[in-house]
Amino acid sequence: MSACVPARAADSTRTKRLHPPHSPPPTPPRRFRIAGADLSASLAVFLIALPLSLGIALATGAPLQAGLVAAAVGGLVAGRLGGSPLQVSGPAAGLTVVTADLIQRYGWRTTCAVTVLAGLAQLGLGCLRVARTALAVSPAIVHGMLAGIGVTIAMAQLHIVLGGTPQSAVLDNLRALPAQLARLHPAALSVSALTLAVLLVWPRLPGRPGRLLRKIPAALVAVAAATTTASVTGLSLPRVDLPSWRSHAAAGLPEGPVLGIAAAVLTITLVCSVQSLLGAVAVDKLAAGRDPHLGRSDLDRELLGQGAANVVSGSLGGLPIAGVAVRSSANVRSGAISRNSTMLHGVWVVVAALLMVPLLELIPLASLAALVMAVGIQMVSLHHIRTVTRHREVLVYAVTGLGVVFLGVLQGVALGVGMAVAVALHRLAHARITHEEKAGVHHVRVRGQLTFLAVPRLSRALHLVPAGANAVVELDGSFMDHAAYESLQDWQKTHRARGGTVDLTGRAGTHVAGPEAPTLTEDAETAEETACRCGPWTPWRNHQCERPTFAQTDGHPNEPTEGSRASGHQLARGISAFQRNTAPLVRHELARLAREGQQPSQLFLTCADSRLVTSMITSSGPGDLFVVRNVGNLVPLPGMESGDDSVAAAIEYAVDVLLVRSITVCGHSGCGAMQALLGSEPGDPRTSLRRWLRHGLPSMERMADGSRPAARIAGRASADATEQLCLVNVVQQLEHLRAHDSVGRALSECRLELHGMYFHVGEAQAYLLAASEEDAVFDRVGAAGELRNPA
Repeated sequence: MSACVPARAADSTRTKRLHPPHSPPPTPPRRFRIAGADLSASLAVFLIALPLSLGIALATGAPLQAGLVAAAVGGLVAGRLGGSPLQVSGPAAGLTVVTADLIQRYGWRTTCAVTVLAGLAQLGLGCLRVARTALAVSPAIVHGMLAGIGVTIAMAQLHIVLGGTPQSAVLDNLRALPAQLARLHPAALSVSALTLAVLLVWPRLPGRPGRLLRKIPAALVAVAAATTTASVTGLSLPRVDLPSWRSHAAAGLPEGPVLGIAAAVLTITLVCSVQSLLGAVAVDKLAAGRDPHLGRSDLDRELLGQGAANVVSGSLGGLPIAGVAVRSSANVRSGAISRNSTMLHGVWVVVAALLMVPLLELIPLASLAALVMAVGIQMVSLHHIRTVTRHREVLVYAVTGLGVVFLGVLQGVALGVGMAVAVALHRLAHARITHEEKAGVHHVRVRGQLTFLAVPRLSRALHLVPAGANAVVELDGSFMDHAAYESLQDWQKTHRARGGTVDLTGRAGTHVAGPEAPTLTEDAETAEETACRCGPWTPWRNHQCERPTFAQTDGHPNEPTEGSRASGHQLARGISAFQRNTAPLVRHELARLAREGQQPSQLFLTCADSRLVTSMITSSGPGDLFVVRNVGNLVPLPGMESGDDSVAAAIEYAVDVLLVRSITVCGHSGCGAMQALLGSEPGDPRTSLRRWLRHGLPSMERMADGSRPAARIAGRASADATEQLCLVNVVQQLEHLRAHDSVGRALSECRLELHGMYFHVGEAQAYLLAASEEDAVFDRVGAAGELRNPA
């Protein structure tokens, strides 16, 4: 609830939403509107797509119009039908090698037919709703495939940069490189060097002018600079040649061996689908970082949209289409908010293809080759290499990349899948088990997954621990099958029965839960020790964490006696559990907070009730909330504290010193303070509690005021008078907050927001006060964080 929104406007909006007229007027026809953010983003994407589309078409050996056709269809068809509104589709560098090989083997018209068939295959997969299956492919395989394609592209375009003609295979390009270096073409090399220099320098321009200039895409500036230089100096260079659209070749019947055509269709389907789906997931993450309310992609619909785009592109003589990372990230960073941006960029491509042909034909081919070579080099990402190395998947990455370079895309991906399976099986079957003694404590360390294959080695290591010794078993793995579990538990029980101790820990020293609760046949000491082994989240569960007092009957332990739950050592045991389990996890963050000081974003004022765990219901951690708790979550009016300035001091400190951006007053169901207010009588003794609760009397008066609407919760009336008073009290305390000088100043400067909240303990459900406090309507907070009012 923003403090800067006029109350009357907020009330009006709220009234319209909650009290619709009985006979609503007819809905006016919807008009197509384009947001300014989508318009500017589409222009930014178009300026990147235009040179890249021509460059990719050049790299594949296809007609240059094919790149423009694919860019236009990717924007219009995939943009309209796809399930990822902000992802931009078009001719992708990841498909360059596959398409070039197809054109060389079967010709252009057959390549277009293969693109159509691949699109139909994608439509079939989309109808089967298998899009999520593609995400099961290891990222190391995808990154390795893109790296291999990038190396292949860079090696091929290097020959054009040097003024020559590329060969069909990487090895052939490597063999021809010395001869090509011996006969350099100075004009082509100069234009290419200028293009690469601009691509390198443009994103690094310093200062405020640099920030303004960097809004123009580097690819467009590089190609424009090279084209202008070549035209002004009169360099003799091969340039873009766009034949008449009347002679543009579209798809024909596929001609070639059936198995070869089928393999080509499978390859394009696989590469297009995986790249597009993984790109959609990446765009979701990028968009969520900018605006959490942007919806997630529908991957099955995205697959259908990509399939439809490939069918149309192939039919019109365009290149295969996939979601492309460079244009998609530019679309998100430029502020696009809907699919209109993607579709508009396709419109601009159509306009350019029809009206800008004379200008496009001035572009030197060497400049486009340098641009595509730079894209290919960027596909070998050092970030991806570091990531796969950290996850111990560098072998999968290397095998996939080398397979793509030397054998082909489909063969390289198949090799990568095989290697990924082999690595997974090796990790599952391999476990390193060691034993050593330090300071009288025997340490058995298990590195890897514990399966039945490791049980013999585990048993040998455990039996090296002498009877009665102290032992620590350190488990560093995420999986343990039943055979290993039984072996470990049997040894643990036997070792304890012989007087030894066993502590199961993870690699960082975190405690691992011990065996189940003891039976009545166990001795009291063992039962007492085992009954205390609780997980770190159990204390607030009202869990039986205390050591029970066992009554003795004929020397045998019985069930715990009544009243034995209390324990004077509970606090000490809780601190011990924190030091052992939680402290190692939060020590680094607390050390940072100790250095930097507290910088909370909000003041959270709530009741002292023990059932309200503020960090739990707000999913907050150390340093997030400045919390004030008192009986009844009351905010005394200024000047009425009668010597108790604690709440006012906390408010002043939070607003003026900590500069919090919001204050939340949180009430809850079954509040004892509100029950005490309802049950109070005029003649009751003036105890400290009664004197404090007098600050809640304005809430009683507000609830009794018949001119005000009754408080409602999620579209329903309050369950009883106590719940009604709890809700009204939140609204009243927000009014008291505004009376404090520090809060009033911050609200007038629009740097503070006030929020009302109600937590239903029994339902574990949070409710937020809607826009108008006068209505006192609390709406439920959904799983995604938005308000949901069933009414």
